[in-house]
Amino acid sequence: MVKFSAYSLMISSFTPFHSIILKNPCRFYTNIPYSYSTKSRNISYYIQNAKIHTEDVMVARRYLPPLFSVAPMMDWTDNHYRTLARLISKHAWLYTEMLAAETIVYQKGNLDRFLAYSPEQHPIVLQIGGSNLENLAKATELASAYNYDEINFNCGCPSPKVAGHGCFGVRLMLDSKFVGEAMSIIAANTNVPVSVKCRIGVDDHDSYHELCDFIYKVSSLSPTRHFIIHSRKALLNGISPADNRKIPPLKYEYYYALMRDFPDIKFTINGGINSVVEVNAALREGAHGVMVGRAAYNNPWRTLGHVDTAIYGAPSSGLTRREILERYQEYGDHVLGRDGNKRPNVRDVAKPLLNLFYSEPGNGLWKRKADFAFQHCTTMKSFFEETLAAIPDSVLDSPIAGVPSGREDLFANIHDLLPSSYDAREQEALDA
Repeated sequence: MVKFSAYSLMISSFTPFHSIILKNPCRFYTNIPYSYSTKSRNISYYIQNAKIHTEDVMVARRYLPPLFSVAPMMDWTDNHYRTLARLISKHAWLYTEMLAAETIVYQKGNLDRFLAYSPEQHPIVLQIGGSNLENLAKATELASAYNYDEINFNCGCPSPKVAGHGCFGVRLMLDSKFVGEAMSIIAANTNVPVSVKCRIGVDDHDSYHELCDFIYKVSSLSPTRHFIIHSRKALLNGISPADNRKIPPLKYEYYYALMRDFPDIKFTINGGINSVVEVNAALREGAHGVMVGRAAYNNPWRTLGHVDTAIYGAPSSGLTRREILERYQEYGDHVLGRDGNKRPNVRDVAKPLLNLFYSEPGNGLWKRKADFAFQHCTTMKSFFEETLAAIPDSVLDSPIAGVPSGREDLFANIHDLLPSSYDAREQEALDA
């Protein structure tokens, strides 16, 4: 069976220190989950890592499995958002924005800007995209120095910038042989697990059998044993990425059928799941893991705030939003201007905070004050002093309340809807 395991110090408090954004955040494996995931490494590499591991294993602890993860979202799941997310939830798995392999390769002298992150963000997955095997290999090797817990390959983005002119993203689902080769090359250049995020189909290539062919071929050609399945197909002609998240119907039955037909592979379900109630509904029906996207960004307090307790069964941290913001202020003031040319600025750093008071009293006034403060505030401390008066103390000082409502029956009777079983032997005969 595949293990979703990695090791790191878990965050118990947020204390900025001299080098808050680290290149090597002291995360080491005590066992490699995939026996085939360590390739093309010389003896000195192993000796060096073994020595480091021996010194650090006594203070490391195992991560909980990715029952809940936050989807990679362009322009959203950046370092600032992930810092906020980790302050709210200790156990949610976090994903970076998609990074094009070419960006990593061509920015070799400026990698910290794109790949560095604070050690508190573990467990964290790097998502990369691309269609050039050489650049995918180079990008993965360069990223390995940053000790991500998993490398994910984007085969699900329907944006014209990616699937159109870029010829990668979801369009790659039409070339499973290439994806298998890409995943093999990615795995050969890292010592952590690799995974694929994809849709259930593309345009008219949307049958369950075609989806199974993709999973079968990719997993046969590479060590990929984890797929994140967005349970909608993608339409590449004439609709926007936003419409691609709404118009194609959700077919959760495809996801559960994959679990039945590929018992040795781990699958994470994604698409249309908006609360921890719905996450738990998917898990009750046997889902290996659940990925949530916009709900975790648009309402982080009520979504992420229940992950540790309602999904992982951990005790409540009792943190309030005032305490979250105090810790975030320290982080924010430390990173302001770090990249040069006055970036990131207060607006950049405060961006993920703007949904922290979603539907709460004072939320509208808080956003208006924030918009005005962005024009002249130069520190997070001054930004908060100018804006937080809009939020009542009762909101700032209350710990997370009860679990919000959700569709408990979202996956009711799902196992009665499964398509016919996929026979891998038939595919093997066709490929022979």
